[in-house]
Amino acid sequence: MVTELSLANGRRADVVALSTAGDITIVEIKSCLLDYQTDGKWQDYLDYCDRLYFAVSADFPHEVIPQNAGLILADRYGAEFMREPVEERLSAARRKAMMLSFARAAALRLQLHLDPACGFET
Repeated sequence: MVTELSLANGRRADVVALSTAGDITIVEIKSCLLDYQTDGKWQDYLDYCDRLYFAVSADFPHEVIPQNAGLILADRYGAEFMREPVEERLSAARRKAMMLSFARAAALRLQLHLDPACGFET
């Protein structure tokens, strides 16, 4: 899992997860209804993942989340998957590019954690 991963289209995904099978999942975190309503860029993430979830609080109005997106109810103590998203498989070229971006970001962040003076920026 990598947080705040920059995508090739200039957007930045909140959370990107990579499964052992190479599936790419993006989780878009929404703090409130206004956050969701004023942020239409989530659709730009669809071309960079196999599955897209929204993570929201239990009091968030779930009916506004698109039916093709997954739904996660979360708080500071845990999360529960409430609905699975429609799966849209990435092309091989896009998958490779995303995996390289993911791996690079993870490696650079690990290096920065191990050696804060290394000078790498993520």
